[in-house]
Amino acid sequence: MTTLVLPTFTFAVIGDSAAYGTGELDESGNPRGWAWHLSKSFRYEGDYLNHSRPGAQSAEVLNEQLPKVIGFAPDICAVVAGGNDLLRNGFDPALLHKNLRETCHQLKSTGSEVVMFELHDPNQLLRLPRLLKRVLRRRVESVNSVYRKLESELDIILIRTREIEGIHDIRNWHIDRMHPGPRGHQILAREIALRLRTRGWNLLLPQIQEVTVRRSRENWLWLIKNGIPWFFKRSVDLLPAALILMAIESLRVIAESLSRLHIRNS
Repeated sequence: MTTLVLPTFTFAVIGDSAAYGTGELDESGNPRGWAWHLSKSFRYEGDYLNHSRPGAQSAEVLNEQLPKVIGFAPDICAVVAGGNDLLRNGFDPALLHKNLRETCHQLKSTGSEVVMFELHDPNQLLRLPRLLKRVLRRRVESVNSVYRKLESELDIILIRTREIEGIHDIRNWHIDRMHPGPRGHQILAREIALRLRTRGWNLLLPQIQEVTVRRSRENWLWLIKNGIPWFFKRSVDLLPAALILMAIESLRVIAESLSRLHIRNS
């Protein structure tokens, strides 16, 4: 009697908190997220490896996380990094491109399908000073430009997050407005599944379930327990950088205004 052997399959994930599952917890309080939903949708027998870590930058993804999965030659590997790079004082888009290109190149050389997704527009969800919004918009676009360059160079699957209909609906987001909530994770998993199907991968479409919106009291409790400690932990790096960048942006605004005035008067 011949035994049917299903093809072996490995789905790997490396990256930061957006890959780790921050924003959605299972019944035991463990992070789950879009990658978990996607892993349950494949019609293959195999393994799901997730070596992402909250706070990880692109250098860590390349030098520490990639070696943990590259030996498995994953059939599909999601690479999620850039959000933490842009929040640092010394953010360098060229270095981000270098790190991510090498990461993706190594995966592609083993035959892996590489999946990435662009950053959403946090300015549609956060209440920030106008100058800080300009700085953040510029940096987010710099990161997304790196992703688009990688897409053209290496033929990766790139999900254009901001083009997903209704993606900035507050119901789709965690209280911090930087990570997807349960519904947002499910939407992202579904979008990735749709793109993978166009490449010939066999998988179901993850379901999108309605979720209960947090009450105001729950929001405040979360902010006291998690948001404020996070801010003070990161303020040593973020606050000085934000002040410097807003000052630079002020000078840029003044220079642009003077330039327009000179053109009108000439």
